[in-house]
Parts: sequence; structure tokens; C-alpha cells
Amino acid sequence: MRAIRFEEPGDADVLTLAELETPEPDPDEVLVEVAAAGVNFIDTYHRSGLYPMSLPSGIGLEGAGEVVAVGDEVTDRRPGDRVAWSDALGSYATHLTVPAERTVLLPDGIDAASGAATMLQGMTAHYLSHSTFQLDRGHTALVYAAAGGVGRLLVQLAKRRGARVLACTSTEEKAEHVRALGADEIVFYRDEDVAARAHELTDGTGVDVVYDSVGQATFESSLASLRPRGLMVLYGASSGPVPPTDPQVLARNGSLYLTRPTLGHYTATSDELAWRAGALFELQLAGQLELAIHARYPLAEAAQAHRDLESGTTSGKLLLEP
Repeated sequence: MRAIRFEEPGDADVLTLAELETPEPDPDEVLVEVAAAGVNFIDTYHRSGLYPMSLPSGIGLEGAGEVVAVGDEVTDRRPGDRVAWSDALGSYATHLTVPAERTVLLPDGIDAASGAATMLQGMTAHYLSHSTFQLDRGHTALVYAAAGGVGRLLVQLAKRRGARVLACTSTEEKAEHVRALGADEIVFYRDEDVAARAHELTDGTGVDVVYDSVGQATFESSLASLRPRGLMVLYGASSGPVPPTDPQVLARNGSLYLTRPTLGHYTATSDELAWRAGALFELQLAGQLELAIHARYPLAEAAQAHRDLESGTTSGKLLLEP
């Protein structure tokens, strides 16, 4: 088998293609031939050392493919099943072992690329809009990186729940994309005072919730955009980690709430994993959720995929296709 590995943290150049022995599944695992692996910002955090990990290591958490072998204790998966997953380290590979209970079956009509593009980013958008803050009619949400992989899906799910969406993006081209997805207002967050614009668009009140995946560069303006007792959801750090924050900042800005959620805590059980993924697949099959695959790369070009993702010029999902 072939897999992308890295031995020390650094820029995209530390990623290398290696030949490895194909593993055998443990009793509770399945061995999958990977058809598509998702490229996500968390992968760049692992690679750069922002999220430290034991090295050397494989990379990538998300993918889809076909089961080719099952462990002795696995009863609900069999060779030939098409599955997807969101939390199996080493997904940038031709083959991967995954705990069977952490896979979901792909329904007919959902191909491997769509499955891989749905899992991590789609379920993140789902838990943000359905669980971290249960959006409903009358709510106003400020969504950063609205033209990105999670952002595009989050805009659509927020609109389906009846919320008003203020979409932050960086270019007019990206703005056109998110308008087409239903965004009510566009905020060019690199050129405008985001907090002032958020208050202007809410008659001085502020928004109910901010979904911020940018981090360091936007944290203060995000807090200042909220209404009193609003919720700040920091779920990424594409501009770098947020420095330690005095909780009194939350008091001064209106008794705000702050959370730093992760997908693992919102798919902690196999039932919750199946529910979130299944809900997204149903919407896709009904033509009610638009996926956007920005680019596909061969496995050997994983480093270029990382460079493109970190450049801020992509719109939608990046996939490796081993």
C-alpha cells in the first residue's frame, strides 16, 4: 500500500509518499481500499504542529471506500460494502483499517467522492447548526469562511432551519457563491469592520451566534458582533490559535457564552454518528444540499493540496483520490 507520512512538523513539504505493508484488520476493524480522502484544515494543524501528535505519523482523518476485509468480531460490515468515516488517522492512503463502528454505510446514489466530502465538514456543519446552537426562525448567525468547505454547508443548513445568515467572505466571486446558497447578507471581513456591520444589519442588537473558524485574526471582532448573552462558537483557527482570554471579556461584551466544540464530542456514539451522516445523505439524495468539490488530487500531490487549502483561494472541498 501507499500512504502519505511525515516525520517532523513543518510546512507542506514535510509530507512524503511511502510504501508500506498493507495492514490486517484487528477483530473490531475493517480494512478499506480508499477511493477518496478529504483534505481538511485539521490536517494542516496536525502537520504544522499546532495540534501536537506522536511522530512519525500518517495524516488525514476522513475518507470513503470499499471494505476488502473484516475483523473476526465484525458482524455488521462485509467485503464489498461502501463506507465512509471521519476520524481515522492515516486516511491519506490507498488502504486503511478503521473501527467498524466508526464507519457509516454509503447509500445507493452517494458516490465515494460525495461520501468523503460529506463526513468531516458536513457533520461539523450539522452539529454547529443543530446542536451547539439550535438555529431556528428569528435567529441571526454570522458565518465566517462562508465559501469554504464547512461554510458552504453551514449556510445551507442554517437557511433550512429558518435562520438569517450574515456570510463573511473575502472576494466578490466567493460572495456570489454564498448568495446562491441562500446567504442573506455578505460581509467582506478583510475589508470591513465586521462588528460594526453586524450591528448595522441587526438594528444595533448584534447576532445570536457567531461561527468562527478563523481564530486569531477574527476572535475579538466576533465577540463584539454578538448580542448580549449571544454565543461565540470557535471551531477552527486558520489564522492561528487565539491567545489566552480573560473571562471578564465575556462579561464586558454582554455576558457572552464561548465554546470550542469538536466533531468527536458530537459523534461520540455510533448512533449519533449514523444520525448526522444519514441526515446529510438524505438531503443530498433529495437534491436539497449542494456539495462543491473544488479540486481532486492524486495521492502523491497531498502537499500541493495543503498549499492550496492554506492559500485561502479555494471554495469547497479538496479531495485526494488514491
